[in-house]
Amino acid sequence: MVYSARMMALLLAVFIALVTVLFLSLVQSVDRYGLIVAGVISFSGSYLLIYVVLEFLVFREINKIYKMLEKLRKKELSGIKREKSGALNPLKNINEEIYSFALLKQKEIDELKKLEAFRKEFIADVSHELKTPIFAAQGFVHTLLDGAVNDKHVRNRFLKKAAKSLDGLDVLVQDLLTLSQIETGDIKMKFEPLDLFKLCSEVIDQFEEKSEKKNIKLKLINPEHKLTVYADWQRITQVVTNLVSNAINYTTEGGEVVVAFDVGKKNVTAFISDTGEGIPQQHLTRIFERFYRVDKSRSREKGGTGLGLAIVKHILEGHGSRAEVESHVGKGSTFSFKLPRSKGDDEKE
Repeated sequence: MVYSARMMALLLAVFIALVTVLFLSLVQSVDRYGLIVAGVISFSGSYLLIYVVLEFLVFREINKIYKMLEKLRKKELSGIKREKSGALNPLKNINEEIYSFALLKQKEIDELKKLEAFRKEFIADVSHELKTPIFAAQGFVHTLLDGAVNDKHVRNRFLKKAAKSLDGLDVLVQDLLTLSQIETGDIKMKFEPLDLFKLCSEVIDQFEEKSEKKNIKLKLINPEHKLTVYADWQRITQVVTNLVSNAINYTTEGGEVVVAFDVGKKNVTAFISDTGEGIPQQHLTRIFERFYRVDKSRSREKGGTGLGLAIVKHILEGHGSRAEVESHVGKGSTFSFKLPRSKGDDEKE
């Protein structure tokens, strides 16, 4: 909005002229003709003086400020509701615009500070996670180079350990790439009708040997209805794999891991339950963060990159869903997620 010095000068001049006429009307020696002449002179003089002052000293600068604020509004303040001030109070409007701009910039600064803190924490976490397998493999290789390579038994044992460390490093890098690609949208979900029970059955088969070594009973409960959902087979396989792997890792010998389902009218809910250590309540809101570990020392002993649940979270968000968790320390945990039933499948019931 551009303010006019003419209108402001006109209003003020009329006001001054009226005050002058009213004042002179109190003087008995001044007749009507004199009042009219005094009013015209007062109006003319006031108008010219006020117009010059406002135009060259005030409004010209105010309008420059407004043009600048209009450009800012088009670029950065378009989402902020604009308050309309009266024509007689242009400074109030300028104050509101500047306050809105300052508020927006403060929000941006706060967001940048959060992102910077997150970036530093992420780099520190990645560096630490990469350092562990690299140093381990490096130690084994240097031991061999220092002479242990001549002992066939030691050589084979150390090479296997170095290879295991490098395999862990490869898994970590792959998880980082997967997470990055999901977040940036480079990985596109390929949605199709799929049999969720069949998918889980294939995942369970992969973990039979691992669960037998730990004497953990691995159960897949067959549902009464067919579980046809609309999802990405490869990505949901990752979700189930990560959740089942975690359940086995954190369940003690003689425990049990169960995969079950609940079939609703529109969705199918998958449950992965274990009888493991459980997760304290204060950690439940953070376990889906990258590299977050409830007990860092014990978590590394059990393997894993610290990215599994973060990948689960992002894949499910790509499906319009999310992971839920219920846990009791010493009793175990239950992770669950919902997927929409395939069109036509929910109409068969």
